[in-house]
Amino acid sequence: MNMLIFIIAGLLVHCVFLASIFDIYFTSPLVHGMTPQRTPLPPPAKRLVLFVADGLRADTLYELDDNGTPQAPYLRNIIEYKGSWGVSHTHVPTESRPGHVALIAGFYEDVSAVAKGWKENPVEFDSVFNESKYTWSWGSPDILPMFAKGASGDHVYTYCYTAEKEDFGAQDATKLDTWVFDHVKNFFQAARSNQTLFSKVNEEKIVLFLHLLGIDTNGHAHRPNSREYKDNIRKVDEGINDIVSMLEDFYGNDGKTAFILTSDHGMTDWGSHGAGHPSETLTPLIAWGAGVNYPQKVTFQFFKDEFLKEWKLEKWKRLDVNQADIAPLMASLIGVPFPLNSVGILPLDYLNNSAHFKAESMFTNAVQILEQFKIKMIQKKETTLSFLFTPFQLLSDTEQINILRKARSYIHQEKYHEAVSLCKTLISLALEGLSYYHTYDRLFLGISVVMGFVGWTSYVILLIVKTHTSLTRSTDDKASTVLLLYGFAAIGVLIAFFLLIQTCPWTYYIYCLLPVPVWYAVVKEFRVIQDLASLLLVFPLGQSIGFLVAGALGIEILVFSFFYRSTLTVGLIAFAGWPLITRLWAQAKVTTLCWTLLCLLLAMFPLMPVVGREPNISLVTVAGLVILLISSFFLACLCKSKNKYVPKKDLTILLFQMLSIALSTYVVNSTHSSLHHKQGLPVINQIISWTTLASSLFVPLLSPTFFFQRLLSILLSLMSPYLLLSTGYEALFPLVLSGLMFSWIYMEKEALQHYDDSLKPKLAVLNFSYTTDITQFRQLHLDDIRRSFFFVFFIVTAFFGTGNIASVNSFDPASICCFLTVFNPFIMGSLLVWKIVIPFVLVSCAFEAVQVTTQLSSKSLFLIVLVISDLMALHFFFLVKDYGSWLDIGTSISHYVLVMVFTIFIMLLSGLAQLLTTKRIELWGRTKRHSM
Repeated sequence: MNMLIFIIAGLLVHCVFLASIFDIYFTSPLVHGMTPQRTPLPPPAKRLVLFVADGLRADTLYELDDNGTPQAPYLRNIIEYKGSWGVSHTHVPTESRPGHVALIAGFYEDVSAVAKGWKENPVEFDSVFNESKYTWSWGSPDILPMFAKGASGDHVYTYCYTAEKEDFGAQDATKLDTWVFDHVKNFFQAARSNQTLFSKVNEEKIVLFLHLLGIDTNGHAHRPNSREYKDNIRKVDEGINDIVSMLEDFYGNDGKTAFILTSDHGMTDWGSHGAGHPSETLTPLIAWGAGVNYPQKVTFQFFKDEFLKEWKLEKWKRLDVNQADIAPLMASLIGVPFPLNSVGILPLDYLNNSAHFKAESMFTNAVQILEQFKIKMIQKKETTLSFLFTPFQLLSDTEQINILRKARSYIHQEKYHEAVSLCKTLISLALEGLSYYHTYDRLFLGISVVMGFVGWTSYVILLIVKTHTSLTRSTDDKASTVLLLYGFAAIGVLIAFFLLIQTCPWTYYIYCLLPVPVWYAVVKEFRVIQDLASLLLVFPLGQSIGFLVAGALGIEILVFSFFYRSTLTVGLIAFAGWPLITRLWAQAKVTTLCWTLLCLLLAMFPLMPVVGREPNISLVTVAGLVILLISSFFLACLCKSKNKYVPKKDLTILLFQMLSIALSTYVVNSTHSSLHHKQGLPVINQIISWTTLASSLFVPLLSPTFFFQRLLSILLSLMSPYLLLSTGYEALFPLVLSGLMFSWIYMEKEALQHYDDSLKPKLAVLNFSYTTDITQFRQLHLDDIRRSFFFVFFIVTAFFGTGNIASVNSFDPASICCFLTVFNPFIMGSLLVWKIVIPFVLVSCAFEAVQVTTQLSSKSLFLIVLVISDLMALHFFFLVKDYGSWLDIGTSISHYVLVMVFTIFIMLLSGLAQLLTTKRIELWGRTKRHSM
């Protein structure tokens, strides 16, 4: 198969495998066609005020300072004398959009929203705002518009500041919250003289939503334990006090206003969020006003987190909820229908109302969730053949009717406690049934994907054996091939017909039909399979088991490293001892010593704290100085070399790269100093940063293609943007990694002598640009599997060497402050990805050099790498789960996605590495080449 066609096919196959996980685990849970349900009794409140303090942690709000003073005195007074409080437990991903959707719409958003940066509406959904008579909202342009766009009619009004104000490098982020409070006050001041507006704000069933972004912005910029973050909490506390007083005065203290304060997510100690750490998932919830319970004093209450003593709130009853439960609470307080897609359960302990009202509200909640269950069941039944459909046994049609009748009977008999209990049982069953039908096709799709996985990996192994070894001599049987083609075509037609009569989504056709051509390609090589089987039968059993165990152990070490970074340390220590085991140390003592020391030095990085938690710009400066020292030494050696003429343009390029390193080191220090003094991001620093980033992939192409000159040029060019994106010790990581890569190239040159001394190349004369002229490549042997494993291990080390990037919360916002300080998720994400990719590129270029050094076709080693990575991906596919904690679920899925992206990356990086190493752009005309 042509290499280009193979790469394209491989990319398509792996994109399908990657997309499959989202169809299996991340399809939208929403259904449509339900009837709105509302409590038939009059509500306790006419209006609701919702304060959402973006990025506010529960512990930071509730804790006392060193002097025993509350962080928010007014809200503390509410907890102790006027309202109810607790902790709202959020779900992964702990981002602003999904958090607000859970709060206001009552359901946990699927990952499809990430494709729109958590800003726009990827799916239509109902919300408390949509069900209200009028909603007025003030705050961020990232949050407010999505609820206005999703609303039916023109009754949700938004007032936003400009996106440019969301600058976490600005002097005072509390201005974002001050803007909101001032505009709310101005709005009600205007309402006094505007009769139309006055009549609207005096209607029933209205919502006032204040989105307060300052705390989140200050958390990103200064960390949650900073003075700025805590001062912002006090400002918000004062602002809420002012707004409550102003509203009570405006409405004449009518006692018909309910207030809720909460947050969309928390924040880690290092100023990020997105994952499932308790500091991100535990958010405050304080409710007071009309219809809300007064404080309830208790003598004892138990919570696993043991925060109550720390907060000095053990005497006041803590009422914890899931974040989606807040939506039905708000709907119940003002008497609007529960959001149609809500899966929240009404927290009755927050309500200060009659037992009858609570029972009716819970009955409404149960019917609203049951409606979703019934629609979901009908949809699945319509797309499944009747003899294959298996209904959810615990909630049959008869059971539904019986429970509803019994609950209604209890309410008529004034047995409200029994009615509430029965409604909770119905809600639990309905939610379980929703999950059952939502995951109905999971096993079927999973088997299809696994069949494709196993088939693809088997085909790649056969391709290696057939084209890159001398183990088989079989030829194709054309008659048998034609017969197989018709047979597999018939199987494909049958599968397609089966899916067609069930009106399955088009993606199901891809997952189910993909294994057909893949397994056809495998079975077509049955002659190779026969030869391979015959060879394995005569191979010593002990050696076969040994190779199998070693291979399985290697894969498990790679998989284990995704969970425990310290596994990489163990692996690198083992790598350090590799020359001793193979006796390479006897023929290359200096190279072996360098290899061992660099392995041990790199082994220290996975033991260090995750990047961003302990920023240290001094280490970035040290890294910049070290790379300048190395490049200066190389420049001196180049100038003193008697055997080589060095063109001036090559020296100019090297000096330009050194200047870029020096500038990057200066910009990092200058920018962080400016931000520390709250002077914002200097424009000149921003220009230098973006220019450096833009030139990082172009400048290496101007340098000579001799091995070490080109590899050093790539390192210097990529180190400049890496320094700009660094905040601590990770700036040293590419230096150590590159040193090890240089040693690896030398070690592989020595290892080649074990097979044929005539193959030992002279690295001094090797030129990347000549590698494409090599027509005779040697065959693969077992040591090449070890080379490929080393490459995969180094790539995984590049992933996790400085932190667990599988977790979104390992991203430190300070790392991109040299480029921008205004919130922009796509640019921020792109910069983060490029920072992650840079070590990848360094390893890939070294691997390209290893292939040239060992005189192997890039295709052969690439295929072995593909097999190793696919086996890892298959392992992680089986580890994906949808039970347990949200942290476990999110981690299992992110690991699979990472390995699949990593596999696709290998294909793309292979091409990028070849481009960076072999191509040269001549800006000043071609110069005569001289050998070294």
